[in-house]
Amino acid sequence: MRKFPVLLILLISLVFQVKAQDRIDPDELLIQARELIFDGKYIEGRTLAFRALEKFPTYGDILILVGRSYAWEGKNDSASMYLERAIVAAPKYEDAYSAFLDNLTWSGNYEKANEVLTRAKSNFGEKLPDNLRYKESRLLYFQEEYDDAFKIAEELFEGGFKQEGILGYMQTLQRLRKTNAIGATYDYDSFSGDLSLNPWNTWSFYGRTKTKLTGSLIARVTQSSRFDSFGTLYELDAYPSLGKNSYAYLNVGGSSASFFPDLRWGASVYFNLSNAWEIDGGYRYLKFSEVTNIITGSLGKYLGNWWMNMRVNVIPSSNGTSSSAIFQSRYYFKTGEDFFSIQLSSGVSPDEENRDFSQLLNSYRVRLGYQQLISPRFMIYGYTGYSRDELSAGNFRNNLNISLGTEYRF
Repeated sequence: MRKFPVLLILLISLVFQVKAQDRIDPDELLIQARELIFDGKYIEGRTLAFRALEKFPTYGDILILVGRSYAWEGKNDSASMYLERAIVAAPKYEDAYSAFLDNLTWSGNYEKANEVLTRAKSNFGEKLPDNLRYKESRLLYFQEEYDDAFKIAEELFEGGFKQEGILGYMQTLQRLRKTNAIGATYDYDSFSGDLSLNPWNTWSFYGRTKTKLTGSLIARVTQSSRFDSFGTLYELDAYPSLGKNSYAYLNVGGSSASFFPDLRWGASVYFNLSNAWEIDGGYRYLKFSEVTNIITGSLGKYLGNWWMNMRVNVIPSSNGTSSSAIFQSRYYFKTGEDFFSIQLSSGVSPDEENRDFSQLLNSYRVRLGYQQLISPRFMIYGYTGYSRDELSAGNFRNNLNISLGTEYRF
């Protein structure tokens, strides 16, 4: 008779043990699955996620995690299946739409992405969450609707939306938009330490348009009075696109004036990297009485409202290799075109037309500037700078520069 109570106790214990094993904590499984998936162990992570979904098939965060894991592997159809379930389970869950739009954009399925975006607008009402509006701008960008994409991005930036790389993205859109413009600049340079040198006056006029082949195309004429002489430099710049994350800069120009190069040309390739970094590398050719070859490259970073860039120029010659460097920083205000800038440099950039190229290296300079778009069509800007140029050992010349400019867009 004593065996019966013992057996009964064992049976009850076994039942409770089985029930305990059937109890699943979906939150704990989500944490474990996320750790595995973020570590690149997609199959193991999804195995845990599927266990949770057997008991909780409408758990939105788990559905999103599974969908994103498939998207990261490039299995976009499988990703869409789970992300569709996430939206059905939680029609007003922002993360579900964000993941779904990412997956469809990455796979180039823009038609379906537009459908998902329409559903989001219907479920969220008139105003989408800022993150989804940014996704809408990116979708328009991939469909080459650059004006509409820029309008949304600019509104988000003005409203204080924080997204890493949004300034760089806006600069890319500005380059791609079909904006025609004309502009003019004036530079005044005065000198001390060289009594024989009168002030320089330099004017520049340019026109900008855009073609499918060249990207932005800029024709520029620069005229200057220097060294009791007058000269004109003619230039053409182009910025052809090399893909969604890369573009080129091409320049050619020439002059008969002694203080401008007889012939100049150059090329650079720019790459927009992840985490709001950008990098470029290129070459400049300047022919005066002798030829100057310049290898140039820079590394830049968008950080909040700041853009920072460090450029290095290397000039090989028969007398040895020399170098110059320029650090630039901009702080952007309400829009992506209103900014304050500061520049610190040693040497002279080969892209500065108002400087004396004979002082290419032994020059030290600080420059401050401000630019503002005062209407959708009209922009003004101004810079002032001070440089100390070493003409020879122990012989220095001080240079004060004031630069003013304006641009009209149409």
